[in-house]
Amino acid sequence: MPAMNLLLNGQAVATEAAPTTLLVDLIREVRHLTGTHSGCDTAQCGACTVLVDGQPVKSCSVLALQVQDREVTTVEGLAALAGTVATAEGLHPLQDAFMACHGLQCGFCTPGMLMAAAGLLRTNPAPSDAEIAHALEGNLCRCTGYVNIIAAVRQAAQAMQGATAQGVQA
Repeated sequence: MPAMNLLLNGQAVATEAAPTTLLVDLIREVRHLTGTHSGCDTAQCGACTVLVDGQPVKSCSVLALQVQDREVTTVEGLAALAGTVATAEGLHPLQDAFMACHGLQCGFCTPGMLMAAAGLLRTNPAPSDAEIAHALEGNLCRCTGYVNIIAAVRQAAQAMQGATAQGVQA
């Protein structure tokens, strides 16, 4: 199996991956980070969304070897994202807002929603509700109806802007 290196949640990782190994399988089965969920295995549901070099990608549609020498962030590494001010509980503002706004129920879609939202807020710190909905359109939720999820992303964006306004880089 080919050797590969990547930065996973801020940690340098040297591992091996068969040419057919999917990124989601490397994350879950090899690295044992089970927060990234494998839902449909066809890039339709978004439960497996992670950030690759800061951009949301569906890890079930990416070969592990495609992230050679790249930075991958899973939901386990969300609170420690560079430039993010964690809450008093050690959570990313998105995680805090999802709880406060009841943006999750069963929780299966939540990691993918969080990572897609993190990718959005990285490039657009003050998105409109329409922009939030567009950024999350590749992530399916069977429980909440999306209203609370959009509210949670909006609240997190406001909290992160407040941290920036107070002189702290968010």
